[in-house]
Amino acid sequence: MFSDPAAVPSALASFRLEDRMFCYNTFIPKLYNWCLSLGFTPGKIVPSRAFCSDESQGFPIILITKHFGAFPFNHGRVGGIVSTDRHAPHADHAKDVVLLQASHVGYEPETGEFGVYRRLHTEDAHLSCSCGKIGRIIEWYAKEYEYASENVRLLRHEGRLAVLIDYMLIARQRKEGLFLHAARLVAGAEHGQPRPAATRSTGHIFLAAEALVARLGEAAWPAEGSAAIGKRLAAEDFYFKHKSDSPDPFQDQLESNLITPMPWILSSRHPLLTAACANTLAEFERTYRSLVQAPAMQGRNLVFLAGLNIDISPLPGDEFPQTKFIPWAAFVQRADGHREILEQDQLFERLAHASSSNPAQMDLEKALAHMGEKRDAVVRI
Repeated sequence: MFSDPAAVPSALASFRLEDRMFCYNTFIPKLYNWCLSLGFTPGKIVPSRAFCSDESQGFPIILITKHFGAFPFNHGRVGGIVSTDRHAPHADHAKDVVLLQASHVGYEPETGEFGVYRRLHTEDAHLSCSCGKIGRIIEWYAKEYEYASENVRLLRHEGRLAVLIDYMLIARQRKEGLFLHAARLVAGAEHGQPRPAATRSTGHIFLAAEALVARLGEAAWPAEGSAAIGKRLAAEDFYFKHKSDSPDPFQDQLESNLITPMPWILSSRHPLLTAACANTLAEFERTYRSLVQAPAMQGRNLVFLAGLNIDISPLPGDEFPQTKFIPWAAFVQRADGHREILEQDQLFERLAHASSSNPAQMDLEKALAHMGEKRDAVVRI
């Protein structure tokens, strides 16, 4: 999905968030009715979810169970990663299958902050990172970005505009870390390794690239001393390399999805929101390609839908949090072999026109009461 860094801004901008939200209370019955309109058989559908394991994702799972009449198969890993090796077991459990992938991000209505979620069951009901997995991944990259933002400095050298770059940021022997696109910062770097104009104890001074001067304006350079480039170090100015020693490929999939768009994630207004969006885009493309090649999924009705869960931070007394869903794309396969991909606008329109009324929805209280009234089965060993 993000093999070309130059395409990252366009990809992220394509995921529209405003005016594309459904409350889960209406989204799930709409999804169910849309599946019926595609020829799915009531009572023969097993949904599956690829959600993060956070407890905030529980309410959507309850609604999926209620409207589809079956507890969803677990297709997911922490962070909203799809375990593509589970397609065959899922397909074995039903005639028709639905797979719903969603990365998630918290939202605090009082402050308008994304990436936090109130944990009502803690002693002080404090706010914490809404997705610890994404948050922990971002931490390492954020520290690298913070260091670079402070140690790429603007100064004047012999009356000319220049940049002072810390040795650590230009050391060739590094195998991981933040790496600068020198041609965007240093004059002459597009023709190879530029020669420093001067050397300081912890870095080299280079003449500033004309494009950098045009972007920041000459006034950004202090008359005396130096100033950190700070947040003016744009996403296009750098990239990352990071090694992982995990033997589990799915353990690293989330970081693999995020490493290329990470410069845009870190420089965005809401890094955890941008990260969740990027992961959804990557997971749809990766999972779609695995589904079309999965023998177990051939010749059956299938809907794979990916999007973003926004977890509205609950208030004391709330039994369940409000969760909103923003669809990104869907892959639809009919039992007769017909296939199509629905992009965001088309998918939103299909869901919006589906009915939110589901007379066949399960009454969970009655179902649980019925379980208690049934004759106890004797298990013989």
